[in-house]
Amino acid sequence: MRSLRLAMAQINTTVGDLEGNARRILQAVDQARALGVDLVAFPEMALPGYPVEDLLLKPQFIQDNLDQLHRIVAQCRGITAVIGYVDKTDDIYNAAAIVHDGKLVGVYHKQYLPNYGVFDENRYFQAGTEAPVYTINGVGIGVNICEDIWYPTGPAALQALGDAEVIVNINASPYHMGKGSFRERMVATRAADSGVIVAYVNLVGGQDELVFDGGSFVCNERGDLLARGALFQEDLVVADLDVEAVFRTRLHDPRRRKERLVAAGDPHVPHHLVAPAPDTPRPKSALPARSPLPEYDRPAEVYHALTLGLRDYLRKNGFQKVALGLSGGIDSSLTAAIAADALGKENVVGVAMPSRYSSEGSLADARRLAEALDIRFMVIAIEEVFSAYLHTLEEPFAGTQPNVAEENVQARIRGNLLMALSNKFGWLVLTTGNKSETATGYTTLYGDMAGGFAVIKDVPKTLVYQLARYRNTLGDRPVIPESVFTKVPSAELRPNQSDQDTLPPYDLLDQVLQAYVEEDRSYEELLALGFSEAVVRQVIRLVDGAEYKRRQAPPGIKITPRAFGRDRRLPIVNRYRSY
Repeated sequence: MRSLRLAMAQINTTVGDLEGNARRILQAVDQARALGVDLVAFPEMALPGYPVEDLLLKPQFIQDNLDQLHRIVAQCRGITAVIGYVDKTDDIYNAAAIVHDGKLVGVYHKQYLPNYGVFDENRYFQAGTEAPVYTINGVGIGVNICEDIWYPTGPAALQALGDAEVIVNINASPYHMGKGSFRERMVATRAADSGVIVAYVNLVGGQDELVFDGGSFVCNERGDLLARGALFQEDLVVADLDVEAVFRTRLHDPRRRKERLVAAGDPHVPHHLVAPAPDTPRPKSALPARSPLPEYDRPAEVYHALTLGLRDYLRKNGFQKVALGLSGGIDSSLTAAIAADALGKENVVGVAMPSRYSSEGSLADARRLAEALDIRFMVIAIEEVFSAYLHTLEEPFAGTQPNVAEENVQARIRGNLLMALSNKFGWLVLTTGNKSETATGYTTLYGDMAGGFAVIKDVPKTLVYQLARYRNTLGDRPVIPESVFTKVPSAELRPNQSDQDTLPPYDLLDQVLQAYVEEDRSYEELLALGFSEAVVRQVIRLVDGAEYKRRQAPPGIKITPRAFGRDRRLPIVNRYRSY
């Protein structure tokens, strides 16, 4: 029986860390070789990291990446490896190196270059044109990259018609809610349609605003799931593939006999004999048993994505500790919990900065949260500074009534104090605003927007509550006080203030934002969905008018299909209105 022992190495790379990434690749190669693996595959752009962005415009970077590849190739004796890197000929390519027994035996160039959402590959790469098939140890192997597998008649289908029995698709596929199950359905369909085993190898880790969730998997020729990697952590997933079953399945598919004529002799589907089938297959020891993978519901999945994104942002940028304002509200409570889980309680400092309008309950909630998380807690009252500001502004503000200007002075004092702590101690300041606030501009420039990283920037307010409830199910006891969930959301910048003085109720607001921001629904379509004209006009006005604020916000973790900045990019100067 012909078989192939395949390993999928989902590693956590860092953009530009060529030596460090090469070291991770070689470590995984050693692990795979020790397990008797025939072929080990690494993610898209595993060597340079992903997304590389304008580092690709530096010729020296491209050459350094090639030099590291050649070093890796020489150390891949006794195994086949598929490694993502940047190739250079007359142009540069998003490429996969096919390495066999210490030699570079082939190169695949990505054909479909995504240029939507967070992707910008047409800016940098030339598209490939060939879909080669490699015969390695008697098994037909097709290699392609990420977007290539999403097209039903793309390279994977051609390679399968060209006698590939196993397709290795390497990816750097960013996370958003629900994407994992969608990927698996798509790949299972490709595998069953072409009667081919498909291994989907994904990157894991955080890179700026993006999180790569791992979850590498392999489907057999019927589309059945054979193995899956862990989510949000590095993993080496090893599976024994029954290649002979592919042949048996194809015998029952008469369509293939006609369709494969398309690939026969096609110059874009070249065949390369790398290593014939061994005369005597080497016996392989049994693979060690894998622990069952945890099942994540939506809040758990998002929470782990946020934790990984924050941890890697700090680790890869060289920060150790964070500080954040603790208001006693739900947003800062969730952000503090994520930070403590991601970085360790000893690396998180919560700062309460009460003013004349802060309630005793909010300060008490902030203190209880800090005690439950066992993080350092500081109280820096701002009343004296606020009074000094009001005194200083008394003359220029003379003859006016107090309004948002005086309110925002408090937020800016708090932002200033947090940044002073950051400068003094080297702590990264985390902002605590959510997507609903970011969307509508319910934020203060240089105030609560001041900081280095926005953990829940892409999390709608209603989801914030779900994530906080989820966090309270972890550990021995809840950490976020129940009163934080039940109190009316308020910035506490004036007497008896609530968010709903300015915004629609969050359960309604998030529905409108979903339709307008995520789905690009028009004014008329929003009305047809049943939203009132007043609410629709208010939300559109707030969202459209806050673009200038969003451009000045710190980066934050993408967890929805359409995040501000990375996905949704509108001009600041923009007079178009849909009503």
